[in-house]
Order: sequence, then structure tokens, then C-alpha cells
Amino acid sequence: MLPKELIRKVRRIEIRTRSLVENLFSGEYHSTFKGRGMEFDQVREYQDGDDIRAIDWNVTARMNRPFVKEFVEERELVVMLLVDLSASSDFGTDTHFKSEIAAEICSLLAFSAIKNSDKVGLLLFTDRVEKYIRPQKGKKHVLRVIRELLYFEPEGRGTDIDGALEHLNHVLKRRSVLFLVSDFLSPAKEKLLRVTNRRHDLIGVRLYDPREREFPDVGFVELEDAETGERLFLSTSDAGFRARYSAMREREETALRNRFQSSGIDLIEISSRGDYVEPLVQFFKNRGRRRGQ
Repeated sequence: MLPKELIRKVRRIEIRTRSLVENLFSGEYHSTFKGRGMEFDQVREYQDGDDIRAIDWNVTARMNRPFVKEFVEERELVVMLLVDLSASSDFGTDTHFKSEIAAEICSLLAFSAIKNSDKVGLLLFTDRVEKYIRPQKGKKHVLRVIRELLYFEPEGRGTDIDGALEHLNHVLKRRSVLFLVSDFLSPAKEKLLRVTNRRHDLIGVRLYDPREREFPDVGFVELEDAETGERLFLSTSDAGFRARYSAMREREETALRNRFQSSGIDLIEISSRGDYVEPLVQFFKNRGRRRGQ
């Protein structure tokens, strides 16, 4: 039996995200992932009445007689949500933890998918694959996905993005859209990102908290690594230390962006302190423009 508070939380997320889908996201999602509507099937010899715009001139030249391209209706999409539940996701210095933002973003993507008759699946991971839910259609299935995002208690605390990607590359037999939701404090290997993106359409969603980028001047503090348990005492009053830390974080973030860009993968960056709607809308619009849709 699910706790009443969890049921209410699922309901609140459902109402908010379904409203966004109805009023804003459905059209953007459809134009981004469903814009072509048809996919290539085969070539065949030209017959009277065929549209001459469908002629395949390369095959026609080789065979010395006209051939046309045939298309079939584009198949339904499979949308997989890969969500990092490592201990660092339970961090936030404002109103929401990163894990709560992840749940809302995934809910929005899931409702957008089922409104377009696509299937949705879920993979939760830490330093291991924690749970895999096969892609299915329907509201009931999406509500199950939301409950798992909010209620699931992982066994691991660390992060292994590579293991999650390898698992999906093994179990998914057809090309799918993969949303990889993580803070990427433990980055994935560039080679595996490239391999996954060739097999599927991989999109990164990076969640971050502003306090991960810089330290406030609050004197001596004790810090604990959420994933390893390692503890460290330091003085945040040291301006040199704060500057070095900020520079290190900036280098790591730049390296992450470069890794995704060189792999041909979109990266959406969302702050736990801000609104996630605008970055997602901007992503859909930019991708739609790039694909000429």
C-alpha cells in the first residue's frame, strides 16, 4: 500500500505536468520527434501514375530504367528515461532536491510521449542498474513510472552511467529516444556515449544545484561526500580556495559540454533553483529548427 502523501504527490505532479503537456509541450514534442511521419522502406520499378518526385535517381542511373522510393508510416517511438538515483541526487539548497526535479521532468516527457501514442520505459540506476521497466503505453503505465521515481529506494549510492548505457544497449533491440537524466558528477566515457548515440537518439539532461559551483564564505565546515562517505574539514573563508574550487568546477562543466558536443549529443542543463520548463521548450525548438521541421 502506498502512503497517502506519496499518492497526493503523484497526483500533484500528474496535474502539473499534464497541464503543461496539453498547453505547451505536446506540439513541441510531436514536431521534434514525429515531424517526418514517414520512413524509407524500399525502392521498386517506376509504374504509370507514380509521383516523379519519388524517383531514386542513383538507382535509376545504375539500372538504366526508372526506380522510385517507397515509404511507410513511421513506427511508434520508444522513449526511455534513464535516471540517476545516486546519493548526490538528494541534494538541493533551495526548494527542491535534484531528484524531485528529475521526477517532474520525466513525468512531463512521459505524458508528452503517451499523448503521441509512443511507449515509455524507465531505467533507474546508481552504481548498478536498480530497476528496469519495459516500455509500454498508457496513463496507468506512466503513473507507475512516476511512483517509481518518487518512491523507489536504491541500494547503491555511487554512479555508473556506463553500466546503465551498456544495459540499455543490450536490452533495446530497436532504435529509441533515450533521455539520460543525471548531475554527471561522475561522467560517462565518451566512446560509450558515441556508440549509444549511433544506436539510439541519446539526449543528456544535466541537473545541478548552484551551490555545487561555488562555496559561500561561512567559515570552517565539515563536508561529506554523499556517495563515498568521505569527510573533509576546510575553511570557506579562504578566498583562494573558493576561487580554485569554482575554477575546477567550471573546467569540469566545460569538459562535459565538450564531450557531449563532440559526440553529437544534445545536453539540456537545468538548475534545481530555476524553472525547468523554459530549457526544455528551448531544446525542442532548437532541435526542430536544426532538423528543418
